[in-house]
Amino acid sequence: MAHFTKATSVKDWLNQRLAIEKVEKVMASEYWIPKNINFLWAMGLILMITFVLLLVSGIFLLMYYQPNVDTAFYSVNYTIMRDVDFGWLWRHVHGVAASVVFLIIYIHMFTGIYYGSYKKGREMIWLSGMLLFITFSAEAFSGYMLPWGQMSYWAGMVITNLFSGGSLHADFLVEWIRGDYVPAQAFLSRFFMLHVLLLPLAILGLIGLHFAALRIPHVNNQDGEEIDFDAESKKYLAGDKVGSKVMRFGNDFLSKDMMVVGIYLIFFFYLVFYHYGFAMDPVNFDPADGLKTPAHIYPEWYFLWSYEILRPFSTDIGLMAFGFAQVIFVLLPWLDRSPNTVPASRRGLFAIWFWAMLLDMIVLTAMGKLPPSGIFSTIGLVAALTFIGLWILLPIITMFEKKV
Repeated sequence: MAHFTKATSVKDWLNQRLAIEKVEKVMASEYWIPKNINFLWAMGLILMITFVLLLVSGIFLLMYYQPNVDTAFYSVNYTIMRDVDFGWLWRHVHGVAASVVFLIIYIHMFTGIYYGSYKKGREMIWLSGMLLFITFSAEAFSGYMLPWGQMSYWAGMVITNLFSGGSLHADFLVEWIRGDYVPAQAFLSRFFMLHVLLLPLAILGLIGLHFAALRIPHVNNQDGEEIDFDAESKKYLAGDKVGSKVMRFGNDFLSKDMMVVGIYLIFFFYLVFYHYGFAMDPVNFDPADGLKTPAHIYPEWYFLWSYEILRPFSTDIGLMAFGFAQVIFVLLPWLDRSPNTVPASRRGLFAIWFWAMLLDMIVLTAMGKLPPSGIFSTIGLVAALTFIGLWILLPIITMFEKKV
């Protein structure tokens, strides 16, 4: 048994039992961050704060939401929006945060790709981050079902139909997921459980894994410099703060982070009060009707790029292309064969590949919102083929990349 002495203060009493000083060192005062980084490294903290906003607003909405196919729509659009004081505010916060969180995720993800933050030694950082992206996507999809409007119902119908496997005709699997032949009460109850319990718990666990994965290799820096964190931290602790290439996470780096967070929150609440409409599809303000199909069914903007990869092809090929798009980013640490962990701007062909991939995903997103006809259909097909081609080319162009 550990040795306990008479405590001199409440802090000392807690420290002997919870090792709070050690935890504080591990998480903040002796968690070292490179100095040569920019505001893009604050995206992780911004994601955490946005997740907290989602949790808090979700709890308030949960107090009045009714997970029943007969009352769900009215509990959201009438009870919460009209009868509950400031219910509209919590719904706007939740809706905007659910959309903006994906903008931050994509910025965070492409920052990692640009600076090579997935390279040797940092694979677990990338993998845990991609697992978070997948889980957030599942959380967003399950939440989109809950208002039980027209687009909720029909998006649920289309997405769950993907599990039939095209020519495999695995309709039994689709019915098992829905709990019925079509989206109904069992479907809503299951996705309600996923959204408010199972998936948030998974996200919390993965956030812990993501932070833990940062401990050993530490975060990357914008120059791709290999830093001896042990030596540089000793300099810092010895008083040579100027000469050291690192700084404490708390409160040195955190103070810089909070400035970026402050700017972000101004932008966030501007959207909440003045431009919340972008996060709420007009079609979803009509109650779900299984006998009336919307003229054009599409997911939220953050899924449009992968949806557009599915659309231009026949059913089976489209499903294979869609599956390819869902897993390929996870494999990035092994597809990039270059020995360099430096910014894309110093990596020759990889820089062209990076900007081509980013532009292509923007085009896919734009096309995914438009009807698949005429020139839009052609552009979508070219963009989908370009996406697949770029990933096939990646191992080839990086294999012959010279050491910088």
